[in-house]
Amino acid sequence: MKRQQETPGAIVEIPVKGQYYCYAQITNQKELAFFDYRSETPLKDLIVLNDAPILFVIAVYKDIITRGIWLKVGKLPIREELLIPRKNFMINPITGTFRLYDVETGEITPCSKEEARGLERCAVWDSNHVEDRIDCHYRNVPCIWLKEEIELFAD
Repeated sequence: MKRQQETPGAIVEIPVKGQYYCYAQITNQKELAFFDYRSETPLKDLIVLNDAPILFVIAVYKDIITRGIWLKVGKLPIREELLIPRKNFMINPITGTFRLYDVETGEITPCSKEEARGLERCAVWDSNHVEDRIDCHYRNVPCIWLKEEIELFAD
């Protein structure tokens, strides 16, 4: 595996199920923004990602990047929308109460279920789980790793 550093703005290439490639960008908050874009062959010109919608933004284990599980293939300016501090939600499994986690500051504050709706759950994802999530998106099937969140906000 190739050693590499987490570099804000860097684009990583994600081979999914040996069928296609997807791409994500390392943001300033040490999260990755995953583009809603796939290609059967590796991209030669990353500029097409500038117009691709963002599929989701999540934290992944550091070694996915530093050990070269997903290779850096270039760099693009980080979009303005990705520079805005993000919040994730947390839920206490015993009390069912919700909290917001500020990705930039680490601050945790109480919130309602409605305030948590539409946010990513506070978690760090492994490469195989992210690849499953991407694959489920393109096959238009529910992702097993999001089952609890889907049920939580089903009402």
